[in-house]
Amino acid sequence: MYSFGDGRADGSAAMRDILGGKGAGLAEMANLGLPVPPGFTISAKLCIAYLEHGTFPDDLREEVDRHLKQLERLAKKRFGDAHNPLLVSVRSGAAVSMPGMMETILNLGLTDETVQGLIAGSKNPRFAYDSYRRFVQMYGDVVFDLGKEPFAEVLDEFKRRRKVERDIDLPADDLKALVREFKSIIQAKCGLPFPEDPTVQLWGAIAAVFKSWRTRRATDYRRVHGIPDDLGTAVNVVAMVYGNMGDDSGTGVAFTRDCSTGEAVLNGDVLTNAQGEDVVSGARTPESLAKLKRGKLAKVYRELERIAEKLERHFRDVQDIEFTFARRPVPAADAPRSARRARGGAQRRGDGGGGTHHAQRGGAARPAPGLGPAVPSDGRPARVRDPRRERSPGLARGGDGRGGVRRGRGGGTGP
Repeated sequence: MYSFGDGRADGSAAMRDILGGKGAGLAEMANLGLPVPPGFTISAKLCIAYLEHGTFPDDLREEVDRHLKQLERLAKKRFGDAHNPLLVSVRSGAAVSMPGMMETILNLGLTDETVQGLIAGSKNPRFAYDSYRRFVQMYGDVVFDLGKEPFAEVLDEFKRRRKVERDIDLPADDLKALVREFKSIIQAKCGLPFPEDPTVQLWGAIAAVFKSWRTRRATDYRRVHGIPDDLGTAVNVVAMVYGNMGDDSGTGVAFTRDCSTGEAVLNGDVLTNAQGEDVVSGARTPESLAKLKRGKLAKVYRELERIAEKLERHFRDVQDIEFTFARRPVPAADAPRSARRARGGAQRRGDGGGGTHHAQRGGAARPAPGLGPAVPSDGRPARVRDPRRERSPGLARGGDGRGGVRRGRGGGTGP
């Protein structure tokens, strides 16, 4: 297991086979001193062992407890604490990109008790219950394997009653009622109560992420794209950063160059008062990142420019960055990845794993020094792909249609 945060990390970008793309990217950014929320990565090597034996190694629980205590110190919060709760995201991250194929859970650690601490700390009941209903909905989908539909139907009914179109327009009382409704769905369909112990929640999520490596859609995707079955996925446990606290918070993706021309101009998408799945699901339409240039969020944009420049100089290539900001000008950046597409090459976005898998023919693009123009080997200006337009093949589990790009933001960016 490998920790990161507070300007240091146990791993690095060179450890993709162990940490996965996302874990390696987060570790590298932490080592660069960039604003990355603290967390730890469980090695991808343990994924295959778990899937083969059906149990976790004897010493893994002790290791997770030790790293969780370190995370509590860095975040200055306590996991399961009723007054100042630490919430985490649990994310997949394979060494090779598998867009949208595996799982992410946000806001883990919320219970009927800890949500009161979130309300007290934020002075914002609507934000707290919005985070809680998102968590129960994701947990029911991913861990209890119920899919999105049972929860989406109830959510849509609540919006019809209020005559609103957006989730963010529902009041706190409705969101609190949705939590109860979602828990009732889990109990009715699975015969099991929703876990009120954050430790039980965490281990259920870790197991679900490991299991997502062998879902039908992930297996079919690897077969189609020639990705080995024995790589496994790492699990990243990261302190939450909340993009859904209000209009002064948000989440998005930034590209260090223009996606059409390669010009060194920061661009991308952003949603205020949102968490990452709002972008991925299409529930709301993102706005241009240029919106942040002016007004009260201008400091966020300037900080993103600083991060973008530092990442390009370090990796010597075009990058796209997932980010979340929460009532402060410094966004929490998520694992960067190369956004370049070489002439004649194909590039597949990560599963939230923060990496690229290239299949190149013809002239391969070469990174230019510093922040100079990105140029392929034939000297023409490079075009970099726009992952916002990328969609993965329809290899959905049980025909649930879960294709598309899953960026896995909000905590940790999301994260």
